[in-house]
Amino acid sequence: MTTSVKICGLKTTDDVAAVAAAGARYAGLVFFAKSPRHLEIDQARNLALEIPEGVAKVALTVNADDATLDAITAQVPLDMLQLHGKESVERVQEVRARYGLPVMKAIGIADEADLAQISTYTQVADQLLIDAKPPKHADLPGGNGLAFDWRLLAGRRWATPWMLAGGLNPENVAEAIHLTGATQVDVSSGVESAPGVKNAKKIADFVQAATNPVPRF
Repeated sequence: MTTSVKICGLKTTDDVAAVAAAGARYAGLVFFAKSPRHLEIDQARNLALEIPEGVAKVALTVNADDATLDAITAQVPLDMLQLHGKESVERVQEVRARYGLPVMKAIGIADEADLAQISTYTQVADQLLIDAKPPKHADLPGGNGLAFDWRLLAGRRWATPWMLAGGLNPENVAEAIHLTGATQVDVSSGVESAPGVKNAKKIADFVQAATNPVPRF
């Protein structure tokens, strides 16, 4: 099965071109002021209009209220909402019902105890993003370049589609796929030359490594 790739945190038309050329399946737009990848709504709209058909446009938000989501969805053409904060099961349900868009819920993992919440969110989310839990006082809920022990996911399967994130880069993504069985992967900082600055070669290398992993003998 071919692995689908999401490149998150696009900021420029060059980023969009690199993602399209590499063959990524999802393009992530970040709406979180503390992030170096944050976009204002007008910027995001312009970028979204450049994203070619066949590449899903995903808006990443963090504990966003209805007013914020109303503004984003009214002006930016989107295919999916990614909730990357501490949104409850009830909040995920509310967002799905209010906006009529598929919802991806991010879940932070640090150890085996964190896995229990995955099954809870499978009941309400269209997709899950299984990410590394951020450090306790981190400003960002994701995009920190941190990984968790991928062996925690070995042999585990859920009915809801899920995506692996956290500390992935062109050098380790094939190993991460091998250990977890992930059929979808997400990357942000791992394809950057500086925080918020995407690198076209790294994007191409990442997609190549994820979709054509070197066979293991």
